[in-house]
Amino acid sequence: MNEARTDVAPDGRKVTEVAVGVMVQPDGRYLLAQRPDGKPYEGYWEFPGGKLEAGESVEAALSRELHEELGIDVTACELWRTLEHNYPHAYVRLFFCKVTGWSGTPRGREGQAIAWQALPVAVAPLLPAAIPVLNWLEAEAER
Repeated sequence: MNEARTDVAPDGRKVTEVAVGVMVQPDGRYLLAQRPDGKPYEGYWEFPGGKLEAGESVEAALSRELHEELGIDVTACELWRTLEHNYPHAYVRLFFCKVTGWSGTPRGREGQAIAWQALPVAVAPLLPAAIPVLNWLEAEAER
């Protein structure tokens, strides 16, 4: 994952970099969160995370965001996959990290619903950029 990165999307917009946590329990379930009211795609389900701040590493941003959104402290995570997605409201570069260790019990601190899921997921609708992640998880489970 050492490809050259640019801050400009193919359509000329600024790239928004986002750290995303794929929190995985030992039984293989993972956490999805529902986007809160007032945000683009409100009500859609996604993997939790948030925007990187200037000078912040992916891991630091993810730890900060998961603490703010879910009230947990990340103790083990690794960068897993990177995906770029062109939404109408933003062009995003998503850094998906597998989170396998945390302290605390996740809860929606911003009023969002959360749900531990296994494949196939029981929640809908899904944020478009979450769908490839579910395919990656499914492919890994089939190995």
